[in-house]
Amino acid sequence: MKHKQQRFIQPSGPEDAMRIIQKLFNSYRNAPLTKDLLDYHNNLIHRLQTDIREAALKSPDKNLVKTLDGMTEIMRRWVSIRVSNRPFNAKMRHFKLISDGGMKFKRHVHKINQSGSHRASRH
Repeated sequence: MKHKQQRFIQPSGPEDAMRIIQKLFNSYRNAPLTKDLLDYHNNLIHRLQTDIREAALKSPDKNLVKTLDGMTEIMRRWVSIRVSNRPFNAKMRHFKLISDGGMKFKRHVHKINQSGSHRASRH
């Protein structure tokens, strides 16, 4: 018996497909820009605008098409930002852009034996 290897992920619907593309986009958004990556990215945009859009139009959720258009716009903006050699300091979450916040500072909470908020400033 021969086993056919499944190479592609089969999404269960347009929203699932958008979630998969969002996850893929977040995985390569800060990668060095190469021709292969650009081709891959443009292929994802094309998929969003063709078969996934058609499925979203048939979906009972009418906000899905608007969300899909916003997601496509974010991905197109990513191309122009990366081609102009600028950093892309955001990621996609719930099909919208959220800022990475740039630098992050760690805050160490120090507990001293006292009631209250359990936070004491160490001067």
